[in-house]
Amino acid sequence: MAGSNTPADADSEDKDTQLEHLAELVNGRVELENVPHHGFRVALNHIFSKKGKPFTTPRLHQLPSFIGLSLRYIRKWNKIRKQGKKMFIDIRDAVPLQQIYGVPIGGIGCGSIGRGFRGEFGRFQMIPGMYKWKTIPADQFIVCIRKNGETVYQNVLSSLKAPKNQLKAWKWQFNGTNATYHGLYPRSWTTYEIPEFKVKLTCKQISPIIPHEYKDSSLPVGVFTWTVTNLSQDDLDISIVLAFQNGIGRRKVDKSGGVWNETFSYNHSADDRVPVSGVGIHQKLNNMDCTYFLGAKSTETATVTNHVYFDPHSDGAGLWNELQETGHFSCEPGRSEPTVPGSMSGAAVCVQSRVPGSSETSAEICLAWHMPTVEFGGGGGIYRRRYARWFPGDNAGVELCSYALSAYQSWDKQIEEWQRPVISSSLPSWYKSAIFNELYFVSDGGTVWLDKLDDNSVAEVHETQLINEYGKFAYLEGHEYRMYNTYDVHFYASFALIMNWPKLQLSLQYDMAHAINSVDPKVISYIMDGKTAPVKEEHCVPHDLGDPEDEPWSNINCYTIHPTADWKDLNPKFVLQVMRDYHITKDKEYLSDMFPVVLSVMDKTLRFDVDDDGMIENGGYADQTYDTWTATGTSAYCGGLWLAANRCTIEMCKILDKSEHIEHYQQLLSRASQAYDEKLWNGKYYNYDSSKSRHHQHIMSDQLCGHWYLKSCGITDEQVFPSAKVKSALRTIYENNVQKFGGGHMGAINGCKPDGKADRTTVQSEEFWTGVSYALSANFLQEDMLSEAFQTSYGVYREVYEERGLAYQTPEAYMDNEIYRSLGYMRPLAIWSIQWAIEQYHPELLNGTKVVEKVHRLASLSSLSAMSQTVCSGGDTGESLDAPPNTADEHNGIVNVTPVVTAN
Repeated sequence: MAGSNTPADADSEDKDTQLEHLAELVNGRVELENVPHHGFRVALNHIFSKKGKPFTTPRLHQLPSFIGLSLRYIRKWNKIRKQGKKMFIDIRDAVPLQQIYGVPIGGIGCGSIGRGFRGEFGRFQMIPGMYKWKTIPADQFIVCIRKNGETVYQNVLSSLKAPKNQLKAWKWQFNGTNATYHGLYPRSWTTYEIPEFKVKLTCKQISPIIPHEYKDSSLPVGVFTWTVTNLSQDDLDISIVLAFQNGIGRRKVDKSGGVWNETFSYNHSADDRVPVSGVGIHQKLNNMDCTYFLGAKSTETATVTNHVYFDPHSDGAGLWNELQETGHFSCEPGRSEPTVPGSMSGAAVCVQSRVPGSSETSAEICLAWHMPTVEFGGGGGIYRRRYARWFPGDNAGVELCSYALSAYQSWDKQIEEWQRPVISSSLPSWYKSAIFNELYFVSDGGTVWLDKLDDNSVAEVHETQLINEYGKFAYLEGHEYRMYNTYDVHFYASFALIMNWPKLQLSLQYDMAHAINSVDPKVISYIMDGKTAPVKEEHCVPHDLGDPEDEPWSNINCYTIHPTADWKDLNPKFVLQVMRDYHITKDKEYLSDMFPVVLSVMDKTLRFDVDDDGMIENGGYADQTYDTWTATGTSAYCGGLWLAANRCTIEMCKILDKSEHIEHYQQLLSRASQAYDEKLWNGKYYNYDSSKSRHHQHIMSDQLCGHWYLKSCGITDEQVFPSAKVKSALRTIYENNVQKFGGGHMGAINGCKPDGKADRTTVQSEEFWTGVSYALSANFLQEDMLSEAFQTSYGVYREVYEERGLAYQTPEAYMDNEIYRSLGYMRPLAIWSIQWAIEQYHPELLNGTKVVEKVHRLASLSSLSAMSQTVCSGGDTGESLDAPPNTADEHNGIVNVTPVVTAN
């Protein structure tokens, strides 16, 4: 299996050598020139300390509530499979754990290709919203070193073992001890040392992810700039090769036949673009045209040659031997014969340079793909990818390569300028890694960024001037949870958009506003209890905007587990996002456009106030984002959101001079606040809900979600959320949900009993939700609880990046055992709410007038895992926030001291 390759067995390496090398990495003695000190850093032979497995089975006492659900789910699963499709959540075919991922390539909404830190290409998402998690063995970089006219070294630049039944002629298993990966999205660096020839290679990978930029950020390209350093005294000829095959790792698609390759050369002296040559791999993916382009820049010192075709399932000897014999390819221009069904096609581009002794040179290679029009599984119409506005036509892929190789230095500079305020700040090193690396999901979240439907489309989609200008944007709830723009989750994640690409957030909101007013009277049976209800009611925020296997924007609410018209959190979350968006953008036209919709959803939500006290009540079933965790009566979570939504509506009325509505909402807020306090406040925190259930007094880590969002909108109101009670509740959450689990190193558990034990009432109450821990950390920051904020959020980073090997696939949840759920999830983008809290409430952390002090020292070199864990945190080992006060973490021999915030 292609996806089963593993790095060379670490045990076969000399242990002392490994320890020495890792110690040098940790202590900064390994020279990583022009590589940031902060980011996700691992050796290519790194093995993570924890293994994990996806959630499949609840605890015995939790089973009764799942029995009916499971039976109905299986029936629907079988029905969908017979149609040749997959469920929107495929619990029966959970993605297996692969602790391999690095920074993906590609812009926003144009498709994406995942990368592994050991050199892998995999996790393709070319068909909109549909992932394939296989690693493609033939997609590799190769180095060839020649001396005095003879090849002295040739190797695949990956630590993977040779695949079992293909490419046997290639030399695999680059020594992972001699290579280091460093990821800081949207860039990564991989350094390879070949000591026997005193050669060092550094590959810098760049994708055009640029905040507040709406053209280049949409481009389907990745640029690889190789720095080739010859530290010997001998002149060497060194070649860098990129080999690539057709397809996406899905056999049915990849082997459908009709694939053909063709060389290209582009040299337009009339414009400013660089000359480029390479090979295009022409194919169809689900009947959609898609061409991969491997292009390289020609210079006076770099010769580009191409290998137009090789069979990826052969032994690969033809390509390998030609390179070994000459250091380059024959470069005969031409076109390969189309493949027959059952076969595949590969191609390669080579950059060869003479590198004199004690000098260096570079090779610039681009991987682009041209897939200008796409359609979803429902076949309701053809969409145009946004980048095709500027790169239309048959030659667009070649032009993309040339443009990317001309523009990447500008992208690089813009990325550095964007990241510099954080990177140069006094914030902890792990945070500097997490804040940017979590942003991977904006491009690699099954994301689509499209122009309006063609005129011949049968679907009806509401358009606004903003959508016409900036396009339609959608991203999945998760790689495994295939629903676009899931709104209860986007509520948390949306900080990443509004802070970096605000027009995309506003576009999404206009689509959502249109969907709120829509109606779909079709009655369906819901999986949770088998009851029937309409798909969509008027004035209700939909759960999502559709499934890519169906027809997004047209067929919404593909989540059929619960009828979400009864959810208590969705409508308030729309109101809060509108206010937050206005607070950040100051776009009064947007606020005015949204205001009628705000009034309609507020009025609709009042139906949940069953006792006429101004406060909405939960219905005794899972009717909010915690969709297995039931609440009855007034709940801390939904009640707090309702209070915040009322307060924001009042603020909107003032801004828009809609005074006729103010008195109504002020009276409503006054009554609701009183009910909330009387029913839930217990003297230390807000109870989970106002019922008499066994878990009604449990401590919910997200109980102050409404307060967090309200303050993110720049609104502080003592009558709504009294600061003394907020601080008391936050301290209680920190002392119990954070500190009492994993020594305070795991983030915040969702639910905790008053005695500090985990709430195992339901699956979700005992989970740690990554995005919620980030949101809680932002809440701490807004209340000047800095140590608590960084301790909590570091727990997430430690679990995801350092312990569990889940970088660039951050899950929705993990437990205090090996279980995780839903890899590659939207909600962790909530880390950008931490950045918002820093910028608004603690700008001194960015300008250096406050310093977060930290101590993170290696106690010994007693084990390889001790070293390699620390390497994961980044090059600067003096900047991690790890442990509670005056405690030592014995795990892996690392001693930690809690951060203290002091004024300079």
